[in-house]
Amino acid sequence: MDYANTPETTQLRDMLRRFVEKEMPREAAQRWDAENVFPRDVFERLAALGVMALTVPEEYGGAGRDIVSTMVVIEELSRRSLAVAVPFIMSACYAGMNLAEFGSEAQKRELLPRVVDGSLMFAYGWTEPDVGADLASVKTRAERVGDKVVVNGSKRFCSGAEICDFIFALVRSGPEGERYRNLSMVLIPKDAPGVTITRINSMGMKGAATTDVVLDNVEIPAAHIFGGEAGWNRGWEMLVGAGLDVEKLEVAAVAVGVATGAFEDAWTYAHERQQFGKPIAHYQSIQHKLADMKTQLHASKLMLYHASEMATRHERCAVETSMTKLFAAEAAKNIALECQTIFGAYGYVKEVDTERYVRDALLIPIMGGSSAIQRNNIYKWTNAGL
Repeated sequence: MDYANTPETTQLRDMLRRFVEKEMPREAAQRWDAENVFPRDVFERLAALGVMALTVPEEYGGAGRDIVSTMVVIEELSRRSLAVAVPFIMSACYAGMNLAEFGSEAQKRELLPRVVDGSLMFAYGWTEPDVGADLASVKTRAERVGDKVVVNGSKRFCSGAEICDFIFALVRSGPEGERYRNLSMVLIPKDAPGVTITRINSMGMKGAATTDVVLDNVEIPAAHIFGGEAGWNRGWEMLVGAGLDVEKLEVAAVAVGVATGAFEDAWTYAHERQQFGKPIAHYQSIQHKLADMKTQLHASKLMLYHASEMATRHERCAVETSMTKLFAAEAAKNIALECQTIFGAYGYVKEVDTERYVRDALLIPIMGGSSAIQRNNIYKWTNAGL
C-alpha cells in the first residue's frame, strides 16, 4: 500500500504546497536562515490550517494519532525551510506525541489543546556536554523538596530552547547505580529563574537555534513531573516509548524534505544550464547523478511511510525506524552533495538554496541518533529477534 498517497494525504500535501509557496517563499527562507530567526507569524498561520492536531487524540480537541500525515507535514515544510519544519516538530511531535502517550490526565487536559492551536512547543533537553548517545548516563539531577522539584545540571544541543515554552528534560531522579530506573522527565519553563540559555553557532538548521542550557537550582512544581507522580523514575520508559522511535521518523522526514528540495532544484538547473551548446542534462554523467538521486529519494520515502504506518498502529518498529533514519539521512547527505556538484560553483554561494541544503543535510546523519548508533541498534535488535 502507498501510505503517503491516499486521497487524504494527497489533499494534505497539496494544501501544504500551496501554503509553502504563499507563506514561505524562497527569499523569506533565505532570510530566516541568514538571520537564524523563527518566523512565528508564519508558524501561527500554519497552525491555523489544523495540522498541529494530527498527533492529538480527539477527546483533547485533536484529529487523532496519524503519524503518516504528520510526516507528510514535516516533509513538505522541510522542502523549503527548517525554520518552520523544526518548530512544527517541537509542537506536534515533541509536545503532542509525548503528552498523548505519557502525560498525566491533568497535563493532557491543560496542554494538549495548546498543541492543537499552536501555542505550545517543547524543546528536548536530553543530551549533555558529556552525554550523547548514552542517554541513561545523564548527570542533570532532580531532587524532590516538598512540593517542588529542584533541578541542577546542563543540557547541550538543546535546539529551540529560545522559542519553546517548556524544556522537556531528561534528569537523574534516583540513585546513580539504579541505571534505567533512576530517570525522570520534567517540564522546565524556559524563563524559570536559574535557567540560562546560550546559542551555539552551528552550521545549519537555522531558525530553531541550537543552544546550551544551564540549570542552576531551578525550582519547578511537582506537577511538572511528566506523567505526574506516576512518572517519577519512569523516564527511560517514556524515552524509548513515545520518544526515540518517532523522533527517528521525524528526522527521516526532514531528510526526505531536504533531499526533495535539493533534487528538484538540481533537476531544474540541469535542464536549464547550457554548456557546449546544450543543457547539461543531456550529458550521461549528469543523467546518472539524477537517476541515482531519484532512486535514493524514492527508497527513502517508501521506508519512511511504511515505518510511519507501523508507528501509527503502535506496532513494534524499532528496527524499521532505525533503518529508515539511517538510510534517509545518508541519502539526504548524498543527494545534497550531488546537487551541489551539478550546480558547480553556483552551489557554493549563499544566494543559491543548494548551499543551505548541504549545511542542513550534513546535520541529519548526526541528529536523532547518529548513523553509527542506528547501525548498532539494527544489528542488536535484529539479533535479539525484535
